Amino acid sequence: MNFNRLFELMRGTDLEPWLASLEQQIEQGLCNDTYGNLPGWKKALQSLPEIEALQVDLNSAKITVSPKKPLSEIEKDELKNVLKQLMPWRKGPFDIHGVFVDTEWRSDLKWQRLSSNIKPLAGKTVLDVGCGNGYHGWRMRGMGAELVIGIDPSPLFVMQFQALQHFIKEDRVYVLPLGIEAVPDDLKAFDTVFSMGVFYHRKSPVDHLYQLRQCLKPAGELVLETLVIRGDESQVLMPEDRYAQMRNVWFLPSSKAMIKWLQRCGFKNVKLVDESFTSQEEQRSTDWMQYHSLKDFLDPDDMSKTIEGYPAPLRAIFTAEAP
Repeated sequence: MNFNRLFELMRGTDLEPWLASLEQQIEQGLCNDTYGNLPGWKKALQSLPEIEALQVDLNSAKITVSPKKPLSEIEKDELKNVLKQLMPWRKGPFDIHGVFVDTEWRSDLKWQRLSSNIKPLAGKTVLDVGCGNGYHGWRMRGMGAELVIGIDPSPLFVMQFQALQHFIKEDRVYVLPLGIEAVPDDLKAFDTVFSMGVFYHRKSPVDHLYQLRQCLKPAGELVLETLVIRGDESQVLMPEDRYAQMRNVWFLPSSKAMIKWLQRCGFKNVKLVDESFTSQEEQRSTDWMQYHSLKDFLDPDDMSKTIEGYPAPLRAIFTAEAP
């Protein structure tokens, strides 16, 4: 796994200070001693076939790679079997040479809700925090972003990205096995920072907002997507234990409270651009993610509540500018 092209793109830019620690951080994030499945995932990557692409489409709901020569059913089955060694697939969907990777999340629906409400990405340097396998990063590149760096501490998602990148071959999009703590303090190097599906997992939400802010250039845009609840600016839900069967959920503010927190952390022009309940069309079990999903997390007698009795997942998207 070679990141030399990324290091080359970072030199001579505002990202250069990160290079002092980045290579070691990546090595630590992909440590065989820490992650028992990593050797198997790497073996799957090595078995991916070389297939010449006719076209790559980063601007459709399904990120699509089309072959110059259509694959036989046997070839499709072989490719599908390799990709399935990297299950579960959470974010997508993808169509790789005729193999449809039907992921748990219809991530295209979230992208549809936010893409027309953010500043143009053409020519921009973008950070995607908690990026998963990189689906949204490729959509950002499709909108013209100059460089997209995704960070996610799960090595499986990095392996999924590498498998897809084997066919997409886009040298301006990266996924690194890191959390936001790896980004140097006060870097101020990104034009746009996305934090989607991360905020409610943070024990200290205000610290997370400051971490995001110090990644941004002055007047850079934050795009924050998180779970919220209905209520006024003083309403915040802290689950007693689990929320929708997730253990690591800490704070679900109301949208009004979220706006207040962003403003208190120094962000300007804070806007709520979307608020939507998660549907079973958007999040569900599939052949590519065979564990429990949204329908199993809701009260079967009252779908407006989680199985624990809390309000059902309501997700909001905010935009804000760094000072």
